[in-house]
Amino acid sequence: MVLEQAGMPLRLIDLPDPEAGPGEIVVKVLACGVCRTDLHVVDGELPDPKLPLLPGHEIVGTVERIGSGVDGFVVGQRVGIPWLGRTCGHCRFCRMDRENLCDDPGFTGYRIDGGYAEYARASADYCFAIPDRYGDVDAAPLLCAGLIGYRSWRIAGDAGSLGLYGFGAAAHIVAQIATARGQRVFAFTRPGDGEARAFARRLGAAWAGGSDEAPPEPLDAAILFAPVGALVPAALRSIRKGGRVVCAGIHMSDIPSFPYRLLWEEREIVSVANLTRADGHAFFALAQEVEIRTETVAYPLAQANAALDDLRHGRFQGAAVLVP
Repeated sequence: MVLEQAGMPLRLIDLPDPEAGPGEIVVKVLACGVCRTDLHVVDGELPDPKLPLLPGHEIVGTVERIGSGVDGFVVGQRVGIPWLGRTCGHCRFCRMDRENLCDDPGFTGYRIDGGYAEYARASADYCFAIPDRYGDVDAAPLLCAGLIGYRSWRIAGDAGSLGLYGFGAAAHIVAQIATARGQRVFAFTRPGDGEARAFARRLGAAWAGGSDEAPPEPLDAAILFAPVGALVPAALRSIRKGGRVVCAGIHMSDIPSFPYRLLWEEREIVSVANLTRADGHAFFALAQEVEIRTETVAYPLAQANAALDDLRHGRFQGAAVLVP
């Protein structure tokens, strides 16, 4: 399913199977998650995507072909391909072990063809082994919702009470990690979305309400997964002195002005950008321990446009996953 022009529907096209170059593997795609970042790419909210483009960066599949110079993978092995597809390795950020901020990165499903296809090519150094306990469809959301959720949760710090704004694919994973670590989760959903509130409570949330509501107590930290800038001052109002608001999305609508008193008393606003391979290894080790369950809705590959539209309008709980 190919994006030929931003703002236009994807088109089903037959393409030649990719070949594995040096340092690369070709993966037979078994499942590919549909992420909100895919929506930002397709809708033209992220600039200068590779066009034409195969979107998708939550890819689970088996190794089909292996290029020269690749170690640690064998044909038939199940792997995951994430958002971070390559880094330069020599800029100041790569040298500081902050490859998520690389000056010359490649992102799967944005600047590199992704997984809305039967086969995907990837740099082997940026792929992960998938724990056996997860089925293909169940594992797909872990490759971005899980990884970015984990990095956001870690950056939120040691929060006894944690607010999650936007209870979708990432939040439903983070809620399970947080409750397993003894944190109390406060879920903020679209106003009036009773199904999302029930979903959050089922996953262990101590409280669930609309994003237009105040929590029953001040929070230690809040993570914003919803790409709505107006939620930043709302989250600042919900946290206690010294609290932190983490903006987890790659794109967000403009943040409105707000009085300084909301930020005063050493409250913080921080953003999360991409991920590192170290994040991936730490997260998948944690996923083995916590036994994360993903809630998924499967769509045939040819229905990618329907999956994106359902995500756009919040028509399902959890994560959508394409199955070729």
